[in-house]
Amino acid sequence: MNALNIALQQNQTIETPLSLPNDLKNKYILNHNLAIQIAEQRQTIQNILNGIDHRLLVIAGPCSIHDEVSALEYAEKLIQLQNQISDHVFLVMRAYIEKPRTTIGWKGFLYDPNLDESSNMQLGLEKSRQLYLQMIEMGLPIASEILSPMATAYFDDLLSWGAIGARTSESQIHREISSHMPFSIGFKNGTDGSIQIALDAIQSASHSHQFLAMSQQGAPCIVHSQGNPFAHLILRGANHGSNYDAESIQQIRNQHQGHLPALVIDCSHGNSAKDPLKQTAVLQQIIAERHLTHVCGVMLESHLVDGQQKISCDMTYGQSVTDGCLGWDKTQKLLLDIAEQLSEQSLLCSS
Repeated sequence: MNALNIALQQNQTIETPLSLPNDLKNKYILNHNLAIQIAEQRQTIQNILNGIDHRLLVIAGPCSIHDEVSALEYAEKLIQLQNQISDHVFLVMRAYIEKPRTTIGWKGFLYDPNLDESSNMQLGLEKSRQLYLQMIEMGLPIASEILSPMATAYFDDLLSWGAIGARTSESQIHREISSHMPFSIGFKNGTDGSIQIALDAIQSASHSHQFLAMSQQGAPCIVHSQGNPFAHLILRGANHGSNYDAESIQQIRNQHQGHLPALVIDCSHGNSAKDPLKQTAVLQQIIAERHLTHVCGVMLESHLVDGQQKISCDMTYGQSVTDGCLGWDKTQKLLLDIAEQLSEQSLLCSS
């Protein structure tokens, strides 16, 4: 029996040192040209949320990354598709390395990159940053969920968009962290459907804060944030039903005196009744009603293969190990179709 198991049996606290954020950034460097690329992509997303750029923002990718090879293959396919639909759609790679759990389960690539419960977080940090840089070098903007406050300092220079999940939108520390991030942050409505939780979060994140954090050198510090002017609302449905359609959005507007921040719709979760294949119908309806709802963007859980699987010794390549995803063939057809619909809508508006 090794020392770790003995300590765990004796209920002792185990502390394993990790690389400091600054050290990891110096090891896996974001060069000047890529930094400019990320700044431009962040600005594009902000322009879409502001209504300056009328394209549809689409954040697409696996529910959570578990394998670098399949993630990079997906990224290659996404960048090729972007070249075909860039006039009407701006694609961002969903590159989630943390997985929030209702109870227990695999916490994500950052925590357990070997999928064997070894919890080699040092390896997870290194592989995650390395993978992000490879995606960025392809030309892709990347997005992730802001989950662990300690993890943000390792990746804040790489992300172009971030999300705060339904279970953490009410968290004060996540609101404070969002007020400090240099990219657009979306807050999801609560799992019970509450919109007010997300609206309160957006108001909080938009203002300045002073809060405890970890510096790039790993020391405790006080962060003085300026507020994030690009916090926005993500409608993800609820335990009891969806909220993506025009009627639901109008009801939400009526309940909040007609004023809502920029809207992004999560086509999965409560909006698809947790059936990944229903995301197609959800997105089609969103596009058909966009002239009424003025939705700026959407999220799709998508991977190379439909569905989901459990972690095992015999896994299907390119299939999610967390929430079920829409396979690539269906995703590609869907995004080509909606790009065509958006083109037709644009011609009608200009005629």
